[in-house]
Amino acid sequence: MAQRLSKDDWLQAGCLALTEAGPKALKAEPLARRLGTTKGSFYWHFDDVPTFQRALMEMWKNRAYEDIVTLLDQQDSPVLKLRQLAQIAGSGAPEEFGGLGLEPAIRAWARESEAVAQAVGDVDRKRMGYVQELFEAIGLTNPELTRLLYAAFVGMEELSTHDQADNSSALGTLVDLILALHEANG
Repeated sequence: MAQRLSKDDWLQAGCLALTEAGPKALKAEPLARRLGTTKGSFYWHFDDVPTFQRALMEMWKNRAYEDIVTLLDQQDSPVLKLRQLAQIAGSGAPEEFGGLGLEPAIRAWARESEAVAQAVGDVDRKRMGYVQELFEAIGLTNPELTRLLYAAFVGMEELSTHDQADNSSALGTLVDLILALHEANG
């Protein structure tokens, strides 16, 4: 007897499909083929494809911001949080959710979908606000540093989709450089 698929199984398959084939793969038929099941299983969990796509974006928003902040908040200091954030950003999503290619795929989809663009914008604002709070906690108040560091996070993920390089060290070096410049001027 086949194992019953959960809503999370479908969302995970959606992340992989989006990463590998783009938003055109986010439909019941290709996802059912990917999972070796029928479309009926899809429609058991989701009313229609737009409902599935909204659920996919909600899951991504939670994983891309709330889950990361929860993990970072276990660190004792803003410096440790910034360093761990660089490690997380450099490694991307878990492989079973598309790995380093997931976020660039979502950003590409955002160029075609206003709803996705809004979700990406919301996550970007929250993430930059969080990084700005960490910088301010150590005395760095220039908002341009936040924008530069965040742009490096986003750009490194895009770069990794082409060369498959792990950018954790490079992003960690950038964080350490910003912190060292601050300490030298403090």
